[in-house]
Amino acid sequence: MIVLTQREVEELLDLDALVDALADAHRELSEGKASMPPRIAAFAEHNGLLGAMPAYLPSAGLACKLVSLFPENRDRHTHQALIAVFDPSNGSPVALMDGTYITATRTAAGSALATRLLAREDASVLAILGAGVQARTHADALCRVRGFAEIRVASRDSARAAALARELGGVAAGSFEEAVRGADVVAATTHATEPIVLREWLAPGAHVNSVGANPAGNGEVDPAVVREAGVVAVEFRESTLAPPPAGASEFREGAPAGVVELGELVAGTKPGRTSQDEITLYKSVGVAVQDAAAAALVLAAARQRSIGREIELEGG
Repeated sequence: MIVLTQREVEELLDLDALVDALADAHRELSEGKASMPPRIAAFAEHNGLLGAMPAYLPSAGLACKLVSLFPENRDRHTHQALIAVFDPSNGSPVALMDGTYITATRTAAGSALATRLLAREDASVLAILGAGVQARTHADALCRVRGFAEIRVASRDSARAAALARELGGVAAGSFEEAVRGADVVAATTHATEPIVLREWLAPGAHVNSVGANPAGNGEVDPAVVREAGVVAVEFRESTLAPPPAGASEFREGAPAGVVELGELVAGTKPGRTSQDEITLYKSVGVAVQDAAAAALVLAAARQRSIGREIELEGG
C-alpha cells in the first residue's frame, strides 16, 4: 500500500486535469454508473463532526474519505481528512493519502466546472466571500475557466480579506454587499449561519457558487436566489436535497422543481444558461465521487513518478 503525505498530494494533483476528471465523474454519477451512498456523520465536541464518504466510479475506482469538520479550529484547518483507495476487483487497500488538500481542491474544482458550464463567457468580475482555504483554492480554480479582470475579496475579518486580496492581486471589499454588487461570478466559501448572498445585490446574469456548509444555520444564499435562479445546479440530488449534514441548509424547506445535476449539464441532457441576464446558482455539499476522482489522479501520478512510501499491512 502506498502512503502519500499532504505535501506529496499537493505536488501530484493537477488542478486542470481535476476539473476534467470531475466532469467525467459527474456524468457517470448522473448516468447511474456510480455507487455513492449519502454521507453519514458522527457529532463530537466543540461542534465537530466526522463524516464518512465512500464511492465507486468506473473511471476512478473504489475509495472512501473520512473527513472531520471542526468550525472552531483556529490553529489548524477546520476540515481535515484522509482518503483510502481500494482495488475495485478484490477490495485490497492500495493507497492511503492526505485528504485535506484534496477536499479543498476538489471543492474548488467543482465550482470551476459549474462556472465553466453556467457563467457567462464574458464574465470579468469575481467576488470571493471568505478569506480561508476555500477562498484561496476557489480564486485559483475559477481563474482557470474565466478571464477575470477584477477580483474582490470580502470577509467578516477585514484584515484577512485585505491580506488575501493582496495575495491575489485583487481588492478588499468593505462588506459582502460591496463585493457582490456588480460581480459576474460569486464564490461563497464561508461558515455563515445566515445568508451573505442576497438577491437584491446580484447583477443580471451573475453566476453564484456556494460551498459553505453549516448544519446549524440557514445557509449562505438568500432563499430568493434559490427561488428565482434560472438554473439551480447541484452535484447529486439525493445528497444535496437530503437533510443536513448530508444536504444543503439552503434546501431545508424544499428546492425548486427544476434542480439539475452537474453531470446532466456535462452530458447535455439538461439545459444550462439560456440567457445573458438569468441568475444561475451552483450549491455544493461535496460528494464522494469528487474525492475518488481526485484520489485516482494522485495515485496514478504517484505510481508514474515513484512517489510515496510503500508499506505492508499484513504480517509483522
